[in-house]
Amino acid sequence: MTNKERYIEWAGEQEYIPISMTPWWLDAVCAGKEWDVLLAEDEKGNITGAMPYLLRKRAWYKYIVMPQMSQIGGIWVTADITADRWKTAEVCRKIKEQLDGMKLAYYYQQYLPGSLCVDAMRALGFKTQERITYRVEDLSDLDKVIASFSKNKRRQLQKALSLHAEHSMEPENFYRLHTEWLQARGRRVSYSREFLLVLERKARRLKQCEILSICNADGQAYAAAFLVWDKNYMYYLIPSYDPAFRESGASALLVLEAMKLAREKHVHFDFEGGTERGTARHYKQFGSIPVTYYAVERYYKPLFRIAIWIQKIREWRYR
Repeated sequence: MTNKERYIEWAGEQEYIPISMTPWWLDAVCAGKEWDVLLAEDEKGNITGAMPYLLRKRAWYKYIVMPQMSQIGGIWVTADITADRWKTAEVCRKIKEQLDGMKLAYYYQQYLPGSLCVDAMRALGFKTQERITYRVEDLSDLDKVIASFSKNKRRQLQKALSLHAEHSMEPENFYRLHTEWLQARGRRVSYSREFLLVLERKARRLKQCEILSICNADGQAYAAAFLVWDKNYMYYLIPSYDPAFRESGASALLVLEAMKLAREKHVHFDFEGGTERGTARHYKQFGSIPVTYYAVERYYKPLFRIAIWIQKIREWRYR
């Protein structure tokens, strides 16, 4: 069996793996690209840890980066190792040795909040960078959740009383609206129509996604979000709103309705990032708490820094 085949089998046996590390998700977000897995094993050949990865190539360089729309990656260890710092370090050492043998130019992945692998990789010479997401962990009492919203967000909800939520938007319609709404703000969509359709189809088949929209009485959408979830969290993956109706309160109602859906699914709510100042301020107003996770990276070829710098400049231009 290949490493990928073993990982697919092993992942299915784990009590929990974040959605962005599951084989079906990787198949969807890496469609047309190459993803594989590095495995760490014990002396009996049992898998103790795994690192699924997306391998990219540019000119004569090979590098590992996070797939599109994926918050968490890195090394995932078995439940019996999770809290053991020494065993975790040993798993990471084995993975690191395999990484070294790949002759990469660059490595970058984002690790699960609280993962001991971050400290282990730092000790092995990798650099780490703090990142923040925002979460609402307790959705059991919605009145309490709403009470934790800022006055501004509660006021927006009052403005949205004439609006309602719908759960039937087609992915192609969502993509069209998202593209139009971004263009109206001088921005462009960061993913393709085909990307969304593949992801939606695979997630829908497993009943792990929904496109939620906020509409007026005539059915016109003012805001919409593509939501996905796993056993623990619902992720506010792709939210968008019509700037022509910025003052309608639709964006606040969209978040509340998404939280209601997360409550129905018995999962927590993750805003899926929030490093930009404006985005962070928006998410904080919903009573969310900041949660730190870490990006782990290493430049094997110093000249590759230039290529990364150029890519970041291009991304910044279209924000």
